[in-house]
Amino acid sequence: MKIFSALQIKKWDAFTILNQPISSVQLMENAASSCANWLEENYSVHHPVIIFCGSGNNGGDGFAIARLLYHKGFDVTLFNNPNSNYSENALINFQRCKDITGIDILDFGTLNQCVFKENSIIIDALFGIGVNRNIEGETADVIFFLNDLKLPKVSIDIPSGLMADEITAESAVIFKVDHTLTFQTWKKSMLHPEAGIFCGEIHILDIGLSEEFSAEELTPDYLINDLLIENIYKKRSEFSHKGTYGKTNIVAGSFGKIGAAVLATIATLKSGSGITFILAPKCGYEILQTNCPEAMFVSGGENEVANFDFEENAVIGIGPGLGTDSDTESSFLQFLKTYEKSLVIDADALNIISKNPASLNQIPKHSIITPHPKEFERLFGKTENSFERLDLAIKKARELQIYVVLKDHHTQVVTPDNQVFYNITGNSGMAKGGSGDALLGIITSLLAQNYSPKDASIFGVWLHGKAGDFAAEKFSKEAMLPSDLIEEIGTVFKYLNKKILPKN
Repeated sequence: MKIFSALQIKKWDAFTILNQPISSVQLMENAASSCANWLEENYSVHHPVIIFCGSGNNGGDGFAIARLLYHKGFDVTLFNNPNSNYSENALINFQRCKDITGIDILDFGTLNQCVFKENSIIIDALFGIGVNRNIEGETADVIFFLNDLKLPKVSIDIPSGLMADEITAESAVIFKVDHTLTFQTWKKSMLHPEAGIFCGEIHILDIGLSEEFSAEELTPDYLINDLLIENIYKKRSEFSHKGTYGKTNIVAGSFGKIGAAVLATIATLKSGSGITFILAPKCGYEILQTNCPEAMFVSGGENEVANFDFEENAVIGIGPGLGTDSDTESSFLQFLKTYEKSLVIDADALNIISKNPASLNQIPKHSIITPHPKEFERLFGKTENSFERLDLAIKKARELQIYVVLKDHHTQVVTPDNQVFYNITGNSGMAKGGSGDALLGIITSLLAQNYSPKDASIFGVWLHGKAGDFAAEKFSKEAMLPSDLIEEIGTVFKYLNKKILPKN
């Protein structure tokens, strides 16, 4: 799924109106109808609906929603500024509401005198994606008042006060909601923690915008969804053998950190690696052979890996629990100087590189690095927010010709050609030590199975997150473990095959 800017979405609206037999007011009706249907499906008519409308087209959506919900049997109250200079379509829908005696229309100025029923629903239709300034004055007071209410809140298209494409000032007044009903596609800011925290659960509603425009319009930003994964996923051939699915070599572990090597290795195996080696210190031999009998153990030293001796033609994933011992550091840096194939680099391997900045340029082209925000900062420098961090990741991916898997709530896969793929699988239950070790194993396994670095990164983060979602469903976010996530990788492949097999 493509992610378009606010300007592109306006162009999308205009293109749809120009090239399809639909007027702008009918398009607004489509948007309102999709929202009203969602509200009807999720709330009963016993919930009074309080809708706050601005003067622009977002307010017009709100007025149209009010009318539609009223006809569905809801008790609807509208709040607005009676002195507003409405947009053309907002005015049309405001007049339609005025003609319905059953809809109460109140002034923002009377809000402090109102007492809402405990089962009321608040609908935010104040500002849409076109907002380009901080909200002030009476409308800001309205948002402050409503944010303090302990009632369910729903925003139409985007929470009022949020910018669609960029960071919003820390001082900005922003509506904080439980649900956002957004049209056709995610907005970029929703995928960043500074803005996403205001959006609650996000629901994408199809309002009939032109598929032709969506197919032809260019953008660097994409959402990783099931359709994209179905196009990437390679179904296993019945006429195959272990050599068909590659040779993977995980380099991980040090004294006290052998668990990281176990997690990475099992994730590699569970993700389909044909032949798997684990290069680890001897102190982990019994643990690894007991927990990962399918993987072949190769000794890299006594308590740390100091000998980077790899199987020929293996794809290497390196870093989990590796430690930063001086022998490990010097051996790894020497290895980087001579190795030329794509690598997957994580954790302590990244920390070693960050201590030796010149080695950044020795990372083989088309390699994949998987830093969390702190590791990214140590590698490339401090940034003020996730938007700046992403911009820097785009710059460094292009300069170094590598793929950056920037781990976050919505992990971003950044390609050397400036594309960004946002992942929306996964959950807060994965915020535990060991989850990143599993991701390293998954991506390395996919790369060994002849997925391209780009596809291995995209498929890997989706698979990792989807397995985490299944694990959370089974064990809860609080109780799930990274090992539970790894066990659910098989459930994800079953899910994928059920979706794909009927098409074949």
